[in-house]
Order: sequence, then structure tokens, then C-alpha cells
Amino acid sequence: QVQLVESGGGLVQPGGSLRLSCAASGFTFSRYGMSWVRQAPGKGREWVASINNYGDSTSYADSVKGRFTISRDNAKNTLYLQMNSLKPEDTAVYYCVLGSHRGQGTQVTVSS
Repeated sequence: QVQLVESGGGLVQPGGSLRLSCAASGFTFSRYGMSWVRQAPGKGREWVASINNYGDSTSYADSVKGRFTISRDNAKNTLYLQMNSLKPEDTAVYYCVLGSHRGQGTQVTVSS
């Protein structure tokens, strides 16, 4: 059974940084590409970033390119999202995603 558990969210000031983690279990993590998506209040889900199974190919939404970095540690079955230069518009619940599976999400709030 696929389990994805996000952590690392919180309240941060504009310009600050956060690192999100997603602990994966119930499948062979190193065989699958993974993604982060987010959903802001009152808005639809937005794709943020993806990474291939080896970790050597990544892609980003234009809204986060140059500020966010997706990475993974296949030995630890963990996906990461390093978020720098955070903006109020980055406020959302962030989910890690494998196909149709996603975790419970972690709230990121960017506010002064």
C-alpha cells in the first residue's frame, strides 16, 4: 500500500526558506518519478516540480523556477523540496505525488 507522508511546512516570512520532505513507503521508491503539487485556498491544484527515478532529471513550474529545488534520496525513500526566496503567493498545502497517490499534505504559509 502506497504511503506518502509530507512534513516540513510552517509559517515563514517573505524571502525565507523551508525544506519539505516526503517519506515514501509501500512501493519501490527508486523505480518511480515523483512530483510536488500545491493547492492554495480557493484555487485548483498546481503542479510545482517533478524528478525522475534516478534523480538526475528535474522540471519546474515557471512560478517556482530558480527558487525551488526538488531532490530525492533513494536510500532513504525520501523526496525533498527546498524552497527559497518564498513569496506570499507560495502559500498553499503542498503534496508529494506518485501517479494518483498523494499524501495528506503540509501547509506552507508565507506572511509577514
